[in-house]
Formats: sequence, C-alpha cells, structure tokens
Amino acid sequence: MRKLVSSGSPFEPRIGFSRAVRIGPILAVSGTAPIAADGGVAAPGDVYGQTKRCLEIIAQAIGSAGLSLQNVIRTRVMLTDISRWEEAARAHGEVFSGIRPASTFVEVKGLINREWLVEVEADCVAETES
Repeated sequence: MRKLVSSGSPFEPRIGFSRAVRIGPILAVSGTAPIAADGGVAAPGDVYGQTKRCLEIIAQAIGSAGLSLQNVIRTRVMLTDISRWEEAARAHGEVFSGIRPASTFVEVKGLINREWLVEVEADCVAETES
C-alpha cells in the first residue's frame, strides 16, 4: 500500500511530488526547504534556523506517516555554502545525536528559492517484528 503525505507546500501540486511517500516499512521524505508557516522563508540568512525548520517539517511528515524520528536511517543535507556546514550540523545534531542516522552534507549550486540556504531529505524504515 502506498501512502502519500502532504505538508501543504504550494510546490507539491505544481511540481507533482509528495512531502513523503510510505510503502510498507519504507518512508522517503522529499527534499525539505525552510518554508515558514505563512509560506515565506523561515529564518532568512540563518543556516541553523533554516535547518531547524526543515527538520520540524520532516518530523511532522514522519509522524503523519505513522513513524517517528527514531525510524530515520539516513539524512541528506544540501547547503548552498558548504563553509557554513557547522551551523546546519548543530541543528542536525540537536535532533539526531541519539539516533545517529547515516548522513551526508553536500554543497549545491542553488535551490529553488535563492533565500533557501539549506534543504534536507530523510529516509526511514519502520521496525518490523522478528
């Protein structure tokens, strides 16, 4: 069974994607940008604040799919300026220091909105009983 999770982002119908997709025990969370509740950019100019916002949106999507942050096995953090990776890492560590998923930090040339400094993806697997 395929479960689609929406965050209400105006980009979802326009681009044709879901915030997250769950099939069985697997959940993939799309690249998540720092979109504020009002649709604007969260924490302009602040990599740490933007990363926190991305992770909040991801946590909500994971919860909507019936999983928790404990189910995250991989994250990908895309930054427009890799020299600021420690700011993103601080926010990531606040959420994942006890979970410790596989993680990648990469620099990208740009994101859809020039004010977005970071975008985050996550993959999850639901625990199955043995």
